[in-house]
Order: sequence, then structure tokens, then C-alpha cells
Amino acid sequence: MYHLYGSQGTGSAMVEMALEYCQVPYRCIEAAPWEDSPGRAALERLNPLVQIPALQLPDGSILTESAAILIHLGLEFPASGLLPVPAMARAQAIRGLVYIAANCYSAIGILDYPARWLSDADPALEARVRQATSQRLYHAWELFARQFVPTPFLSGTTPGALDIQAAVVSRWGGARPHLRRSQPHFLALLERIEREPRVAAVLARHWPQAAPPPR
Repeated sequence: MYHLYGSQGTGSAMVEMALEYCQVPYRCIEAAPWEDSPGRAALERLNPLVQIPALQLPDGSILTESAAILIHLGLEFPASGLLPVPAMARAQAIRGLVYIAANCYSAIGILDYPARWLSDADPALEARVRQATSQRLYHAWELFARQFVPTPFLSGTTPGALDIQAAVVSRWGGARPHLRRSQPHFLALLERIEREPRVAAVLARHWPQAAPPPR
């Protein structure tokens, strides 16, 4: 059995979706790093950075970094549809997964915790850092929307790992309102992805007030 260390409304949602795609048994363990949650001590032993998601594989080994987890599951379960089968399409999907992790997901950590990068910063400086990071985040999403053209989804004919990642990470940092104004076609794609039944079911558990109904 797979053991997923995560928390509601976090990046663990995308790994949970991927496990649903793979149709494998898994157990979710509440391990919020910011509070005394049931699985926090175990998470700290497994991942010294105390970051989620962390996935314990059936052989007991640990995978961290959401993009790496999605890529591994896509390669381990090719019939899941997480990654495209054609080599060139698969390469572009992997490129997209790393792009979002490096340029969008990473910016969220700065927005949420600017004090980690600024020692003894006053509120005004923290506000400036957040503003600059937000603009960087929005620009990264705009470039992504221009480079990755859906056919009709980012992973091909059906939503896959890249679609899942984009749908979850774009929920943070005010990206959706910005995309509504600057890239409405991309926002429409994200909303289509969220109507995929397996995606919608997990969204309903993580964001019960905002999840759309399945198509």
C-alpha cells in the first residue's frame, strides 16, 4: 500500500488524484508541517525538510517533490494516462511538470513565508517581496499558457499529470483571478480539467466549498 503524507488544501491533493488514476490502494496520513498533526513526527523522519507531499512506496522507500512523484507514478503505471505514451509528448509533459514546480509552485513558498528569506524584515519590506513575487508568479503562468497548447488537454486527449498539477497549483497566490483577465482560454482549460470525475472527487475533499461538480 502507498502512504501519502499531506494535508487538506495542499499539494498532496495532486498526488491523491494521481493515485486515483493508478487505481492502487493508498492511505492518506494527516501531516501538516505547520501544526502538531498526527503524522508530523513520521513526516520529519521521512523527509528532513518536513515538506508535503511525501509518498511512501510499497517497498518502504520515500518519494518527495510533487513533480517527481507524478512522473514516477506515470512511468510506473503507463496505463493510468498520467503521462502521454508517445515519447515526444511525454517529454513535453515532463518539461511542463518541472516548469510548474520550479517557477510557480516555488513562488508560493515565498508568498506564504517571506520571513524564511528575509531576516528581521519589517512588514513593509515583506509586502514588497510578496508584490514582486506575485508579479513573477503571474508572468510564469502567462508564459506557461502560451507555450503549452492543449490538445484538448495538456496531456493529450484526456487530463493527465500535467493537467492535475496545473489545476492544483493555479489555485494559490491569486493566479486564477489574474488568469481570468490575462489568459481566459487557459482558465477555461483549468475549469475543464476540474470537471474530470477523479479530479473533481479529490477537489471536493480538499476544497469542499469550491470544487465544481463532475461532468
